Amino acid sequence: MQTVGAALVAGLEARGVSVVFGIPGVHTVELYRALPGSGLRHVTVRHEQAAGFAADGYARVSGRPGLAFVITGPGATNMLTPMAQARADSVPMLVVSGVNPRAVQGRGLGHLHELPDQLATMASVALHAEEIASGETVGPALDRAFAAMAGRGGPAHLQVPLDVMPAPAAALPAPVPPVEPPLPDLSAARERLAAARRPVILAGGGAKRAGSALTALAEALDAPVVMTANARGVMHGHPLGVPASPSLTAVRALIADADQVLAVGTEFGPTDYDMYVRGGLPDLSGMIRIDADADQLGRHPAAVALKGDAGRLLAALLDSVVARESGVEGGGAARAGAARAAAWEEIGEGYRAMVAMLDALRGALPGAIVVGDSTQPVYAGNLYYDHDRPCGWFNAATGYGALGYGAPAAIGAALAAPEAPVVCLTGDGGLQFSLAELMTARDEGVDVTFLVWNNGGYREIAEAMEGAGVEVLGCDPTPPGFADLARACGLPYERIAPDPEALGDVLVRSRAIRGPKLVEVAVG
Repeated sequence: MQTVGAALVAGLEARGVSVVFGIPGVHTVELYRALPGSGLRHVTVRHEQAAGFAADGYARVSGRPGLAFVITGPGATNMLTPMAQARADSVPMLVVSGVNPRAVQGRGLGHLHELPDQLATMASVALHAEEIASGETVGPALDRAFAAMAGRGGPAHLQVPLDVMPAPAAALPAPVPPVEPPLPDLSAARERLAAARRPVILAGGGAKRAGSALTALAEALDAPVVMTANARGVMHGHPLGVPASPSLTAVRALIADADQVLAVGTEFGPTDYDMYVRGGLPDLSGMIRIDADADQLGRHPAAVALKGDAGRLLAALLDSVVARESGVEGGGAARAGAARAAAWEEIGEGYRAMVAMLDALRGALPGAIVVGDSTQPVYAGNLYYDHDRPCGWFNAATGYGALGYGAPAAIGAALAAPEAPVVCLTGDGGLQFSLAELMTARDEGVDVTFLVWNNGGYREIAEAMEGAGVEVLGCDPTPPGFADLARACGLPYERIAPDPEALGDVLVRSRAIRGPKLVEVAVG
């Protein structure tokens, strides 16, 4: 008979999991016993936090939950930051950890990796946290964890006591299949859309896999579509697309002018809608809102709130829309074009120069996945940038905002889509949070270009301090010599100036080199 650890691995494989990120330890040996005979690929990272970020990147690209195995205590607590990032951005991630034997938990006896209450610690961040108490509970616990990650998405945690992990477990039943709920009543939404003459659609991360339905409905309504950072790529180059932040005055003017707003899969978080913390977002209480999460629907007033999958609901709304004439003066394309032009001017010369670098990247590597850390070109792109691949532009500069995200998340993304070029766009400061993962990339042979925007420190923070009249302090950590670092890690290396043509040239050349490589952009 198999053990609980083996049953867990089998149950994960049965639910479509194929990659697990982690670092083995004495408290997870029984989990690892079953891996060699399974269909799961194990990726050894250099830090448990990187296991979580890599699982996050894998999930965002694949659409399936990312998986991490970690040890009791410090392994679990090292996962809290990536779990918080995943929760903020609605990314499905399952963390499986060990925990001390049941008889000693919470007693303060000084056992290795002991926490006062590990489950409660993880539950403070997870959508669902549960302890597997016996072989009989493995299957139901997995069903509950996967159900929690479905819909809007987010992290879940399962912990297995050391005395339970080697215990016997019978063969697991088949996973409980998801049940498609009935459609909500769409009559009020249909009436409001039919009456609208200047509709605008706000598309968030919940719409990123519904591009076809979103585009079709937008065209039928002749409605501009404002894409938040996590929705970029769903309508690349479309005349109705507005790939610009609703924090910008120009985009807010477009929203304010609308007589009907349809919001799809967006939580209205300040990092998307008010990054300058100045208030003044137009009144949206008359909007039609679509979201997979009932709690999220209750957080902002709306005239019509529809719970369900974005693609399914958009397609259902499209069935009743009478297509409108497009291309007319003052129509949707004209309104979208005016908003794009005004937003482009608004972001300023410095950010426009950085977006020109992003455009050069897209031109050199069409269909690339760009995974960002919190660095100036990423902030610029989140404000205004039109990517050409759905789920191909994401970063940690929204939501929770964890530094060190870019490198491991790019590794996860590359494993989810090995056919696509992947670029990790990171600053010299952010990369120093996770430098060791360059060796993970080398070990796994992933095709990732680590593009380092080296401005000699935390420049965005320094500018914020200057703007607040505070003496700049702590913003100049010395970057490593990236040429020497690349050599030490066995990675091809090039150094360029912040010039779009130079970047395009180096990225075109890099396409001939499979595997990880490092490009330093020396800024000033």
